[in-house]
Amino acid sequence: LVSLFMSDLMVGLVVMPPAMLNQLYGRWVLRGDFCSLWASFDVMCCSASILNLCVISLDRYLLITSPLRYKLRMTSCRALALVLATWTLAALASFLPI
Repeated sequence: LVSLFMSDLMVGLVVMPPAMLNQLYGRWVLRGDFCSLWASFDVMCCSASILNLCVISLDRYLLITSPLRYKLRMTSCRALALVLATWTLAALASFLPI
């Protein structure tokens, strides 16, 4: 949940203010080289948010289907690995095209 919070917070603090300026002025008013960086952060944060929701859904599914084995399967190391994989995949999908 903290990872989902961080991705949504980054959308609100990093992605939305330039998007708001873009909507208000009808054109890109910031430096030109900042546009591709902003677009990458937009894709990364939104992808991380979606992937975090998928991981949370998987976690809840595992807890419901096998509650007695859940503690053995979902250790803190595995949970951290899932969060790191989520952010790594989101970063690769957004910053590799640059």
